[in-house]
Amino acid sequence: MRCEVGIGDRRATTAIALTTAKRAARSGALWGLLFGVLVLNEVLSYHTNFPTVAARERFAQTFGGNAGLAAVIGPARRLDTIEGFVAWRMFGLLIIVGAIWGLLTATRLLRGEEDAGRWELLLAGRTTRRHATVQAIAGLAAGFVVLWTLTAGLAVAAGSRSSVDFPVSASLFYATGATASAAMFLAIGALTSQLSPTRRQANGLAAAAFGASFLIRMVADSGTGLAWMRWASPLGWVENLRPLTGSQPLALVPVILLVAAAAGAAVIVAGRRDLGAGVLARPGSVKANTRFLGGPVSLVARLERWVAVAWIGGLAMLALIFGVVARSAAEANVGVKPIEEAVGRLGGDQGGAAAWIGYEFLFIAALVAFAAAAQISAMRSEEADGYLDNLLARRVSRRAWLAGRLGFGVALVAVVGLVTGLGGWIGLATRRSDIGFAAMFQAGLNVTAPALFVLGVGTLLYGLAPRLAVPILYGLVLWSFVIEIIGASITTNHWLLDTAVLSHLGPVPATSLDWTAIAWLTGLGVIAALVGLAAFERRDLAAA
Repeated sequence: MRCEVGIGDRRATTAIALTTAKRAARSGALWGLLFGVLVLNEVLSYHTNFPTVAARERFAQTFGGNAGLAAVIGPARRLDTIEGFVAWRMFGLLIIVGAIWGLLTATRLLRGEEDAGRWELLLAGRTTRRHATVQAIAGLAAGFVVLWTLTAGLAVAAGSRSSVDFPVSASLFYATGATASAAMFLAIGALTSQLSPTRRQANGLAAAAFGASFLIRMVADSGTGLAWMRWASPLGWVENLRPLTGSQPLALVPVILLVAAAAGAAVIVAGRRDLGAGVLARPGSVKANTRFLGGPVSLVARLERWVAVAWIGGLAMLALIFGVVARSAAEANVGVKPIEEAVGRLGGDQGGAAAWIGYEFLFIAALVAFAAAAQISAMRSEEADGYLDNLLARRVSRRAWLAGRLGFGVALVAVVGLVTGLGGWIGLATRRSDIGFAAMFQAGLNVTAPALFVLGVGTLLYGLAPRLAVPILYGLVLWSFVIEIIGASITTNHWLLDTAVLSHLGPVPATSLDWTAIAWLTGLGVIAALVGLAAFERRDLAAA
């Protein structure tokens, strides 16, 4: 009997931690690989893009004093060196993406689990709310360790090349800085999950903290003499680390203090509130809001509208930045020849700004494919959490629900394609450009085809093997991105290159739109979706 009690106590001590760690680690592994591949690609492409000292100096002069770009992605330091180039190109992007990953992961695995009712079962055992929160935070920490480990491993591999020769300590510090925002917003998301009564409100609070931090950092980096304001922003603290360009380890102190304070406050607050409640209570009388509850299509719009807004706004801004960079680089003739060569290997036949923007839009195509995969993930989560059981118990058919989900995903992809084409055109038009709106509209259309294919394949996987659908689909998108970005530089094996979905479309507007490839990808996606729909109608619902 004593042995059984001891085993039960140990399980209660680790059950939540292990469950949270498993889910956080899967997500951390995906984004850690993506972070590392992006860093590896920039390191590999540097000497190809800027083979001479003159080319590097010209690049530094063109972008080093651009206050607008500095405000968005951070200040440029020592751009005429590979260290400065890698830090400028990737660091600002990684800390923003890492922060968003951190806050969404924390609220999903804490407040989201509580909203789904699973914490009621866990807390019925030998544990307390406070101890359960400690376990959940430990699980989130494990997910962060996976994110950091993969980012650091690929950064060290990139830096150890003879043509790069970053010290291992510098590569590790770079990975630490690139993922520091993820650690901070994991802790902030854990705290807002205790303060708010719903996941949606927890996301809102954490997003407000992120928005305020980003705006303060933008002001500090806008060239107005307010650089001291970086110390008032968590994202500014990460910038002050200055990895590869004069590392400042002391800037880690406020980062560590914020993580410890937010995590500690989350544990304290968890022990002082009721299960299912939050410190910030809802108003006593709330008017019923029945908008978007008329059917499965409108319901998915209600559930996913803010996620869609985030993808649309973020990718539109990224396209605009790419347009500005492409035009500036073409005017100054910075790195144009190697970009033209890379685009030529991908089927492009135009140079200048068209080559730059065509190459950059390959990144957008990969991100749109990730957005499509996220819709399949949301679909699977709705089933795994048991919400789908309630819908299908009423007059909602499986076909109608899945079709509504797919319709929303298709609409999201279409809108993203339109706004990215528009954003890229506006970025190019900030200075006079020969690339018109029609060409950029085609570039936006070009990035939608792989995403539609991903939606179709994801539906097929979801219908046949729901528990494996999400990891396999994310793996497919990540593999395709890796092969598309660096595959042509390391191999000419067309069988390998053809396994990347993105490789079947050219870098528009550096080449004409390949209507045949678009038709094939879209058609295959439709067929896969129809088969997946038929399989879903015949299988049992699968819990988590």
